[in-house]
Amino acid sequence: FQKDQELQQIQKWVEKFPGACPRWLWGSKVSLLIYEPDYMKVILGRSDPKARGSYRFLAPWIGYGLLLLNGQTWFQHRRMLTPAFHYDILKPYVGITADSVRVMLDKWEGLANQDSPLEVFQHVSLMTLDTIMKCAFSHQGSLQLDSLTPAGRSTQRACQLAHQHTDRVIQLRKAHLKEDGELEKVRRKRHMDFLDSLLLAKMENGSSLSDKDLRAEVDTFMFEGHDTTASGISWILYALAAHPEHQQRCREEVQSLLGDGASITWDHLDQMPYTTMCIKEALRLYPPVPGIARELSKPVTFPDGRSLPNGIIVYLSIYGLHHNPKVWPNPEVFDPSRFAPGSARHSHAFLPFSGGSRNCIGKQFAMNELKVAVALTLLRFELLPDPTRVPIPTTRLVLSSSNGIYLHLRKLPNTYGVQDGL
Repeated sequence: FQKDQELQQIQKWVEKFPGACPRWLWGSKVSLLIYEPDYMKVILGRSDPKARGSYRFLAPWIGYGLLLLNGQTWFQHRRMLTPAFHYDILKPYVGITADSVRVMLDKWEGLANQDSPLEVFQHVSLMTLDTIMKCAFSHQGSLQLDSLTPAGRSTQRACQLAHQHTDRVIQLRKAHLKEDGELEKVRRKRHMDFLDSLLLAKMENGSSLSDKDLRAEVDTFMFEGHDTTASGISWILYALAAHPEHQQRCREEVQSLLGDGASITWDHLDQMPYTTMCIKEALRLYPPVPGIARELSKPVTFPDGRSLPNGIIVYLSIYGLHHNPKVWPNPEVFDPSRFAPGSARHSHAFLPFSGGSRNCIGKQFAMNELKVAVALTLLRFELLPDPTRVPIPTTRLVLSSSNGIYLHLRKLPNTYGVQDGL
């Protein structure tokens, strides 16, 4: 099958084979594709390394950070990075995210035309890159506005500039922290960015993070917090556009919470239960990371008695899991009630951020950004799908659409959330 048909083929396998199926790709040795919660739980509960061939191509771009590391080195980095995702660090990011979302929505107001749909993925991708640059190292300005210049019109160009920026900022920030009194000033800062957190950990705890390690972790944070979040937001907006009754209920919830011109803060994020249910259901249907891979370091036996030898590559299809009718009845139906408070499900039935010890370290950061983006968008626009261009999910680095994600935007008569911030 062609690459663009991979997800459709996985759905056929899910329907034909109960929990897993072997596959051979281009003459390679056999691997196992799994999409059943008990199988997922077993593999994610182990410490097998990530399959080298599945991720190695990312190394020249993001280096060996948490995404690509294995073993004891991964464990050391994970332990060192965990404080950077403490809620005290994440709280100020809500206002930063709101500012970036507002820039995007302002641009959309100038582009909104009921008769001409907008391809939202590129816009959302620039917005999430803008957000991550500010959260990673307090970048001044807006990549979204800079992208209007001839030198920065593409997201790809913006990404290149961001990575070039990383090395320069690390060196400048390190030199600055060595000056008398500067370390104490950083400790007292109301808002510490991601790089501040890493450098403080290095200087205070004598961590072994080299400059190369620092760059790899910042670049990994930028990649995972940019592409995956852009995918999530874009597909959530599409799902709400395709289901106007749920979109309106979310809008009413957000309007009731934020009111006219209200700011959005950390405390608001846990007060949007129905919107959160819709976000999770969209992540089930359209998981930003459709699958991950592990290479077995020792034999494994599953609860049903089936076993595999070491050396086998296991592909964990999150997309297949989320579309498995034995796990989710009527899996193609958008039904937010699946995530109603108190609803029961297998611990490994819903894995948009993976699971086990190698789950996404930034999942709270990502969920916060999803909620802010959805809430502020619904206050400004009614979203309508383009019936002539229904998105076709496909796997690239993240879940995207082979024909784009096009939406009609209808400006709402009353503008809410004008002063989004802290």
